[in-house]
Amino acid sequence: MSFAPTSQLLLTASQLGQLLVSTRKRHKLTQAAVATRVGLSQNRISYLENHADEISVKQLLSWCSALELELHLGERDTSTASSSAEW
Repeated sequence: MSFAPTSQLLLTASQLGQLLVSTRKRHKLTQAAVATRVGLSQNRISYLENHADEISVKQLLSWCSALELELHLGERDTSTASSSAEW
């Protein structure tokens, strides 16, 4: 399945969880299918979608691979950054 590349700025763990859920659904994958690809149980995927602050870096990278996501890190433009960021 092919999707147009998009980029999403994430500032909170909650936003990460929402992105993982929406991408999984867009790819028409169940939590069980993602769990198999990531090497976790379906129950753990369900939990982590709602508690993304507990996802390990290793799990996140596996999850990104399973959902055909790329992880990009860079310095924030502090001239327009909000001080309400969660992390």
